[in-house]
Amino acid sequence: MDWKTFQTLLSGVNKYSTAFGRIWLSVVFVFRVMVYVVAAERVWGDDQRDFDCNTKQPGCPNVCYDHVFPISHIRLWALQLIFVTCPSLMVVMHVAYRDDRERKYQAKYGENTKLYDDTGKKHGGLWWTYLLSLFVKTGIEVTFLYMLHHIYDSFYLPRLVKCDIKPCPNQVDCYISRPTEKKVFTYFMVGASAFCIVLNVCEIIYLIFKRLTRCASKIKSRERAMAYHHSRYKEDDSSCTLPMTELSHKPEYKSSKAEFKTGLKPPQRQTTETRASAPNLTYA
Repeated sequence: MDWKTFQTLLSGVNKYSTAFGRIWLSVVFVFRVMVYVVAAERVWGDDQRDFDCNTKQPGCPNVCYDHVFPISHIRLWALQLIFVTCPSLMVVMHVAYRDDRERKYQAKYGENTKLYDDTGKKHGGLWWTYLLSLFVKTGIEVTFLYMLHHIYDSFYLPRLVKCDIKPCPNQVDCYISRPTEKKVFTYFMVGASAFCIVLNVCEIIYLIFKRLTRCASKIKSRERAMAYHHSRYKEDDSSCTLPMTELSHKPEYKSSKAEFKTGLKPPQRQTTETRASAPNLTYA
């Protein structure tokens, strides 16, 4: 496995990560990848060759070894490192997609225009991609730790293993090569994996808390702006010369004498004498 190419590929994640993400990447490469390449491969290099059983029955040592080590620690850790670092490539691919959109946008509308303020800034979809990658990494770490715990009985490696699986003629004793050294490296790799889980959880909490704080500050600034405009509106209303009660009161209409200076005479009131002089129009 070419770990240098793997490291070069993931080094681009460092500039898009938070402080917790940079610590996580350092722990992965220094305390897991380097220990795996330098020491762990050599410790488990002779596990099958030096797995001794007190029988000469052909096939019995192989069957007993497969029963004790259904999957080798070294291969399980290699799969874990590959799977746990692949979600980080989601962030790199998303940033590359943003860069491509930025280039197309500038080619269409000019080089001085921008579609994103910063293509590597964790806003919008990139924030969700980064958060999803953290959840996936944490789930992979927990899954592999559970597999290792379930297969090897709480990460314990005994010195003596008793095996009675066919084609063994009876119960035979088998001895694991360098069990104490393998146990120490197993606990070290498990501890490094648990520490990476803690870093992922801390980074998830940090991202969510930072997002909530930003949303709360936006809401507060919006409320301040609304309160400011409301106060300005009240000041504009108070600067009016007439009060609102006078504006709502309907003024009385006063007619002038000139309006009645027309050719028509005003109607006269009927007096008692006028009514008496009028003919009686009623029928008897």
